[in-house]
Amino acid sequence: MAKTEFTVQNAYQYTQTSASRWIISHVLRYRWFFLLTVLLYVGAYSSYTGAQVLVGKAVQGVLEPTGTDVLPRIALSILGLLILDGLCNLIGTISVETIAQRLEVDARDELYRNLLGKSQSFHSQQRVGDIMARATDDVQQLNGMMNPGVAITIETLVGIIVPLVYTATLRFELLLVPVIFVLTYIIAVTRYVRQLDPIVRRQRDQFGKINAGLEETISGIEVVKASAQEAFERRKFRASAHLYRDFFVKQGYLEARYLPVLLFGIAYGLCFLHAMTLYQNGQIQIADIVAYMGIVGVLRWPTFATIFTISLVQAGVAGARRILRILQAETDLDENPNGHRSTVQGDIRFEKVTFAYNHTHVLDRVSLHIRPGQTIALVGQTGSGKSTLSQLINRTYDATYGRVLIDGIDVRDWSLDSLRSQISKIEQDVFLFSRSIAQNIAFGFPTATQEQIEQAAKEAQAHDFIMSFKDGYDTELGERGVTLSGGQRQRLALARAFLSDPRILILDDSTSAIDSATEDEIQKAIRRAQQGRTTILITHRLSQIRWADQILVVDEGKLVAAGTHDELLRRSPHYRRIFARYDVELPPLEVDMAAPSSAVQTA
Repeated sequence: MAKTEFTVQNAYQYTQTSASRWIISHVLRYRWFFLLTVLLYVGAYSSYTGAQVLVGKAVQGVLEPTGTDVLPRIALSILGLLILDGLCNLIGTISVETIAQRLEVDARDELYRNLLGKSQSFHSQQRVGDIMARATDDVQQLNGMMNPGVAITIETLVGIIVPLVYTATLRFELLLVPVIFVLTYIIAVTRYVRQLDPIVRRQRDQFGKINAGLEETISGIEVVKASAQEAFERRKFRASAHLYRDFFVKQGYLEARYLPVLLFGIAYGLCFLHAMTLYQNGQIQIADIVAYMGIVGVLRWPTFATIFTISLVQAGVAGARRILRILQAETDLDENPNGHRSTVQGDIRFEKVTFAYNHTHVLDRVSLHIRPGQTIALVGQTGSGKSTLSQLINRTYDATYGRVLIDGIDVRDWSLDSLRSQISKIEQDVFLFSRSIAQNIAFGFPTATQEQIEQAAKEAQAHDFIMSFKDGYDTELGERGVTLSGGQRQRLALARAFLSDPRILILDDSTSAIDSATEDEIQKAIRRAQQGRTTILITHRLSQIRWADQILVVDEGKLVAAGTHDELLRRSPHYRRIFARYDVELPPLEVDMAAPSSAVQTA
């Protein structure tokens, strides 16, 4: 099974490496429904084909009357067989539709659970629109693949075998033309499948690209409009949609050259010619000819239906391939559900940690020690690796080399659920769900009471603006919280963090969109919240940096200095460059510019 970040209770365990086997493994979960479907379709075609044989006997009864009650009995028998045919088809369709609906639900649920279990590094490399296409349209293709796709495919197989069996019982010599037709039919269909498969695959991939482009444009609509690029985006989408259409046109051209229907027409004529030859030789009677031609006529529907059942099945298999690529994608993290569980004290240690992302080194041999309860500020130029360093603490990513330890235990040896539940991180780009304000604050702490939610909001200086809304805490937010200002979103994120009461609090420029007056109040709340817990600040605001116990300076992925604000202004050129733009009187730079490793190690 592909390694995922989270295991899921009662998740379906798959080991299949191909799309066909994966589909079959799911269908076999409902093997009794599948077996019932096959038996019912056999019953349906046996009844219908048997009715054609009885029609021949009725003709014989007309030509050679043997009694007054023969024809009524035959007519009633035909009626009974056709009613049985209808009932078998009806129940068989219900049975296969049950499989189709359950397959779609199971596949969508499995994909969603698997996506929740993927690591952040996996999601960072995916296009959201393409993932959405797989979770919606590709999964839905599985439904259509089963019914009518697989359903009619079963009918096709049964609809070929049953008439051949009836033909053999009628007169063995009559099998000559139907057998030759079936062989040529198999050859033609095989060729058709090979030509259609790459077209259908590219259709599904192009559909994913269309959705990915659409999602990016809609998500970035503010940038599109601000840059007056509506016409460009429209042309790009039109080109993508036209390419998607072209694949259907190619499919149409291929279907227009579908040979089996023509082959059946030729075979039907040859069957009649062969039957007439046998009749002239006295080997069969007129009743046999009528029955035989009725039986051969049964082959027409399976022959014709193949033209669209194959495309449905191949679309389902192509969609399954795209789904399976996600399910089987390896991630860098695992949950380690049997790992260490305990209350985090907040002791953090980096031991020669190196981290590379997409073969690019982001951190290089970083070593540091943060004691429980300390407040540490991480500063450095943009892109220096500050945020990445904090993401190694909660295992958003794992170190490429070296170790990150929490309370003396490698984070990879912790139970991921236990570790992350005690670490809270607030970033500059706050994500809010399309739910009520109260639900957003309580996200991650669903058992919180209304009083606890309001207290957390008050500490984050969010209560007043929340109550200014008509519905207060029940106000529904738009997608990603777009109905709120940046400062309001950040205050809700702070309230969420205060409510979860984490042992380690990471603030990544979390007050950048908040005015100075509000920030002062929030800083007071943060200082109260940080008591007894380890706090890591990623910021360039002097108001926050000054009250940190230690300041760590990161430059080009390396930890180059550590100390207090005043110490670093005197001896760290990197730190001085960061604050050169502020109206701050800088002390003379000391001659010894080297950052002692002990200062960094004991931060």
